[in-house]
Amino acid sequence: MTELKRVPTGSRFLFEPFQYGPKEFQEAHDKILDMKFAAVDVRLERIEALMERMERRLWLTVYGVVAVILAQAVKTLLMMTPTGGP
Repeated sequence: MTELKRVPTGSRFLFEPFQYGPKEFQEAHDKILDMKFAAVDVRLERIEALMERMERRLWLTVYGVVAVILAQAVKTLLMMTPTGGP
């Protein structure tokens, strides 16, 4: 019986022998995990930077509200004094 050999068409990588054992599987898995953790680290750094900016904005708002309340209190005190009011 004669064996028919398949003539390669397309990518040469489909026909080359490939040795794939547990060691190669573990190395590939480790590389993928490293890439995923690196992506997570980048995302966490972005989130932390965003949180810092939002915290600054929040404190600026709080200080603004406190300043308005204090200004109103000072205005009220000045109106109560005999020489400060109209």
